[in-house]
Parts: sequence; structure tokens; C-alpha cells
Amino acid sequence: MKTPDSRFYCPLITEGTIVLDENESSHAVRVCRAANGDILQLCDGLGHYADATITKADAKACEVQVDKVEDAPLKRPRLNLGIACLKDDALEEVVFHVAQTETDSIVFLRTDYSQEPKNSDLHKLVRRSELKSLVSLKQSKKAWMTRIEGPIEFSKWLENYQGDLILCDIDGDRHLNLEDSENAADGTPAKPITLLVGPEGGFSPREIEKIKTFQNGKVHLLNLGNTRLRARTAAVIALGKIL
Repeated sequence: MKTPDSRFYCPLITEGTIVLDENESSHAVRVCRAANGDILQLCDGLGHYADATITKADAKACEVQVDKVEDAPLKRPRLNLGIACLKDDALEEVVFHVAQTETDSIVFLRTDYSQEPKNSDLHKLVRRSELKSLVSLKQSKKAWMTRIEGPIEFSKWLENYQGDLILCDIDGDRHLNLEDSENAADGTPAKPITLLVGPEGGFSPREIEKIKTFQNGKVHLLNLGNTRLRARTAAVIALGKIL
């Protein structure tokens, strides 16, 4: 028996017989050339895994047998990315890279300086980004799929947000110590942390003031160096400093 070097997405993993959807079935049977008796690694993006033995290698409806469902050893990530809507395919590029890391969600924000394409259909953008996140889940072998949220007005999002913030700022620290934001002594879950990345040109002065005076969590300032970075680059560099 062989195990393809990939995970296969199954939104509901249970013990017993499972029929994979056509996309996953085709990937297993046609692309990976899996056959009866081979083992597939299933994941649901919600912290569950299973080794599944193929009982019917059908490229349209592959049947597998699951004997045991396992929980991931790591809890759901608490780090999120809030990024302004960008032009062209920049957001999809950001999702492609970020969704391979232990990032819980990516929120698309409508900011004062957002550079969205004219007549853009962000519903299509969100859907394409969700598909990229799914591909990244399987490729990176993560336990938790990065969720795609928004687009939402930045002011409205900030008003309802409860948690800590990280803002990229020239006057910030080169390295952040987030250990003081871990779980409380009573065992209650730690607050989420959201890294904020503005559009090309950054957040507006009004938005920066709102971030720095935020009252529903701590605000950390992170310095990314002495050069000016594109928004898509800043998001990846900043996450690399935090993770």
C-alpha cells in the first residue's frame, strides 16, 4: 500500500465508509494514481485527521474506509491578517502565501485608500481566495484551514473587534514579544491577534489614530525595516516576524 504525499479534503470526517467528492476523487485516482488498498490522508480543515483506505478507486466517487478519526495536537491559531483591498490580483497572491502558514483568517478591509479594481466583483475574489486557501490547506498539511472573510468597512470591523492588534509602523519594534498575550491563569482562551496591513500608501491618518487609540485589546507596533514595501510584501514579511 502507498500513501500519496498530499492531504485530501473531506468536510465531514467520520468513522466508516466515506465517499469523496469528485474533485478529491479525481485528484486521488487520476493524478496520484491511487488504487484499491492505498491509504489517503484526510483532513477537514477543522483540526481533524484520518487515514482512509481506498475500497473503491472511482475517479468520480472514490470510496474510502476510516477506522479512526484523530484530533490535531495544536489548537486553532489565534493570529489573523486584516489587509486592505488591493488592485489587480494582489489579494489572491497574499492569500496564496499566507494560507500556507498557521493563520486563522484573512479579512479583506475596505479602507480610506483601498485600491479596488473599478467595477470589481469581490464575491468572485472571495470565492477564488477560498479555493486558494483550500489548496494551501492540503499542500501545507495544516490542521486548520485559513478562513476568508469580508470585504468589510474597516471602521465597522474595528468597532466590533475584540482582541489585540499589530500595526506595521516605522516607529515600532523590530521584534515583538507576544508571550504576555498567552492564555490567562484561569485557563480562558487568549484573545485573537490581528496583523493590520494597509493598502499601497498605507492607512489614512484618521485610521491610524483609531488603531493607536483602540481600547478593546493591546496595540503592538511592528517595524519592518528601513525600506518601503508593497502591501502584498509587507503582509508576508510581517507574518514571518510574528510566527
